[in-house]
Amino acid sequence: MEFEPMSVNPVYRDLLEQLQQTARRIPETQRRMMSQLGVAWSPDRMVKVVVGPRGQLVDLVIDPRVFRQPNAAALTAMILQASRDAVAQVTEQVQEIMAEQMPPELAEIRAEQSREDLGFDDHFADLMRSDAERYAEREDQP
Repeated sequence: MEFEPMSVNPVYRDLLEQLQQTARRIPETQRRMMSQLGVAWSPDRMVKVVVGPRGQLVDLVIDPRVFRQPNAAALTAMILQASRDAVAQVTEQVQEIMAEQMPPELAEIRAEQSREDLGFDDHFADLMRSDAERYAEREDQP
């Protein structure tokens, strides 16, 4: 729904135009977000993890040399750490795309203020925390 700029208070005209531009860019923004991948390797490069834009595992490559000296716990740790790293990478990419869509004034305010200063929790950042982080927190509780 387009508003006639003349009927809008001049104070809000620029903001309204920015919002309309953002709304028109939504399909392209969604396409860009959904094309992101996170790729991470274990420190020894024996495990490679690829996750999609929502942090879902899309590929897992395990170097066969890992099985020369089998250690299930070490392999598990490598996979989990690489998964967390890949999810963190793709989350950052998606957040950058979303931040590009914010009016510059809002991005500036957000950069200057911590979430405590704004008086509310950053629910988006909490939403983007990985399942692995949440699971680890539960495992740490007695």
